[in-house]
Amino acid sequence: MSLKKFKENDLLINTMKAYPSAEFVIYDSTIYYNSIPEQSGAFSAQVRDIPPGFVSLEERNIDKAGSWPTTIQVEDQGKGDGSTIPFTPVPDNAQYPGANPFTYKFILKDSSGGSFRTTAARNSENPDDGWTPTEWDTAGAGDVLYGAGIQSASISREYIPEPFDSTANYNAHYVALKNRLNFYGARSVHYNVSGGMQGDTQHWNKDDQILNLIHVPSIFYGKTIHPGTLSLKWYYTGSLIGELQDLKRNGELIQVGPVGSPGSGSVAGVALYDEGILMLTGTWDLGYADLPMVSGSSTTQDPSWIYFGAGAQDGMNIVGGGSLASPGALTFRSASFGLSFKGETNTQVITMFTHAKRGEANFSNNPTYMKWGDSPTSSFVSSHVYEENSQRLVANTVSSSYTNYSASYQRQVYVSRVGIYDENKNLLGVATLSNPVLKKEEDSLTFKLKLDI
Repeated sequence: MSLKKFKENDLLINTMKAYPSAEFVIYDSTIYYNSIPEQSGAFSAQVRDIPPGFVSLEERNIDKAGSWPTTIQVEDQGKGDGSTIPFTPVPDNAQYPGANPFTYKFILKDSSGGSFRTTAARNSENPDDGWTPTEWDTAGAGDVLYGAGIQSASISREYIPEPFDSTANYNAHYVALKNRLNFYGARSVHYNVSGGMQGDTQHWNKDDQILNLIHVPSIFYGKTIHPGTLSLKWYYTGSLIGELQDLKRNGELIQVGPVGSPGSGSVAGVALYDEGILMLTGTWDLGYADLPMVSGSSTTQDPSWIYFGAGAQDGMNIVGGGSLASPGALTFRSASFGLSFKGETNTQVITMFTHAKRGEANFSNNPTYMKWGDSPTSSFVSSHVYEENSQRLVANTVSSSYTNYSASYQRQVYVSRVGIYDENKNLLGVATLSNPVLKKEEDSLTFKLKLDI
């Protein structure tokens, strides 16, 4: 094996910046992501076993058969009472029959206390103190702990009619954002929780406003939502009745269309780019028929930006056949929403150039490098002496154009892998070539390796 040290010009460190696009459509309580249709597989109704509009965080169990159990029976050395507790998968063929079953994450229970987030440590040794048994409790040392289900993510909507109500109750998500909103006030006054005073009248106070939060998980945008790429569209019966854009790139969501529509040119909310949150406060009527836009309410509301995204994991799910007997279903299905943006990701990239110059790296550790049949040791070997066979020959890998004729011997090898070592000669990584590269003694080769961090 040939070991060589990287020189100054052999290592390059760069940042690769990308702008991934994301587009969501919300209709009838269903989310659609980047126009990806629902896909059925040979073993499952959903190939990825996740709802439409979601992404799988691990991309496990693609088109797998089976189902996740919901409970297990408690039997823990007399502490269990035979009742059931939530979810512990035990992957055996008896419980999960059929071909192509699910795969599972697992760890062994030991003294380190390691566990999955779906299990929790015992709260009390005494069941009478409110101890709720979990998978961790019912397992013994050396038992296997299994991770639950498939992790997935999508956008969601949170409708907050009263951030602070008359009984001093507050919405925790809003309170968590207040300091951040005031911090971004340097970008635009519309971020500020309080809009200041004009005479005896306060412009606004978000504590008293109806808030509409659109949560975007970071898996869709990376580091931040790229300013100037946001677009929010309100549709009624397929026609555009309102569109917001962050034209100024300062977080203000300004209504830009349709031209001349009610509220055109007004600021309907702000975008927290780094946090992946859109806060909508616009209450003006967009000029169309009333719609049932509040979950659990029998009344209808004028379409406005505080109802944008209704049906995105917010409890809005008006059922019915869409008939005169169920008018709510008809009107709710008249509304649809579009959300699009570009993210921003920064990936650190290390580029390494490794060189195999003329006359270098022409010996292989592959056992086939030596001629087959030759003994690796000499006849002089004992419990105290080991002597290699000095007469052992290197295999001739040079091909000949003639049948039953061996070409003249040449020192050549096939490079299949490049190892990266630290200063103490500890192996850090291995780059494997897709196809081995021929290296003759008179050749000089350079391999370009890239590592994304």
